[in-house]
Amino acid sequence: MQPQKTSSGILCIGEALIDMICTDVNQSLKDGNHFLKKAGGAPTNVAAAIAALGGQVSLAACVGQDPFGDHLIEVLNDFAVDTKYVRRDANAFTTIAYVSLMESGERDFYFNRGADALLSAQDLSTLLPGDYSIAHFGSATAFLPGPLQDAYRDMLLRAKAANCFISFDPNYRELLYGDKKESFVTQSLYFLQHCDFYKMSEEEAMIISAQDTIEAAAGWLMQKFSGVLAITLGKNGALLGAQGQLKKVAGVSAKAIDTTGAGDAFVGAVLAQLLEQGAERAKSFSAEAWAPLISNANTAGARTCEYMGAMEAYRHLSKGIFSGH
Repeated sequence: MQPQKTSSGILCIGEALIDMICTDVNQSLKDGNHFLKKAGGAPTNVAAAIAALGGQVSLAACVGQDPFGDHLIEVLNDFAVDTKYVRRDANAFTTIAYVSLMESGERDFYFNRGADALLSAQDLSTLLPGDYSIAHFGSATAFLPGPLQDAYRDMLLRAKAANCFISFDPNYRELLYGDKKESFVTQSLYFLQHCDFYKMSEEEAMIISAQDTIEAAAGWLMQKFSGVLAITLGKNGALLGAQGQLKKVAGVSAKAIDTTGAGDAFVGAVLAQLLEQGAERAKSFSAEAWAPLISNANTAGARTCEYMGAMEAYRHLSKGIFSGH
C-alpha cells in the first residue's frame, strides 16, 4: 500500500494565453472595434482561482518572450501562483484568443496559437509530480498535435505513478476541434481512465459519451469510469456522480456579464477544497460528502460571471463566498 500523501499543493498544466475581449457587446469580431486585454487559458485560470481561494499552486506552461508573456507572469505572480515551470520562448509569440460577447454572457472565440503549443516533456523533466498532492489537466489545446500533447500525456503518467490525485477537464472548443473531434474524444477517454475527478460541460458530456440526453451521458460516464463526475449546468447547477450515485446540486443565481472562466473557477474551487480536506481521503467520499464541495464550486462559478474577464473576477474570490454552504 502506498503511503497517504500530505497536502503539498496543486500542479496545473496547459496553456497560458491572452484573451482579447471585444467590449462592443453583441458585435461580431469582424465588426467590433474595442478590445480589452485579459490574462487567460483554462489551466491558468484554474491556478489563479485556486490561489485566490488560498491554495498553493504551480503552473506549467509556455509563453512568448514578449510583452504579453510578461503580463501573464506578472498577473500570476500577483495571485501568488508559482511560475517556475512557465517557460519563456524567444522564438514564438504568446498565444492570443479573441473573444466576442453577447448580452447573454456567451462568447465566440478565435485563436491565434503560438507558444503554448511548444511546452515539451523535456521542459518539465525537472518537475517532480510527487511534490504535489493534486495534478490538474484542463488544457483546451493540449489534445492538438505538437510538443504540448506529448508533455501532457507524459505528465499524466508521471503524476499517476507518483500517486497524485488526478483532476481532468476536457475543455472542448469547436473552433479548435471541429475536424478533429474523433481525436479529441479518443484522447479524453484515455485521460478519463486515469482521473479521480473530472468536470465536464453538458456539451462535452454528450460528445464524449455519444448519448442523446444528459442523464444518459452521466450514466454512461459513471459506468465506464471510476472518478467522481461533475457536469456543470450553468445557472441550473451541476450533476454530481460519486460512489454510484447521481444527484443534482442546485445552482446559484448571478447577473451574467461574462461567462469566461466560470467553469475554471468551478474546478479551482473544487481543487482548493480538496487540498484543504485531503485529496487522498476524497477518493472515498460519498456523494453526500461531495455535494457541499460542488455547491461551493457552483458559487465560485456564479460569482465569476458577474465580472468582465476571469482574472478580474478571481480577485473577488475568497473562502468567504462559501459561507452558508
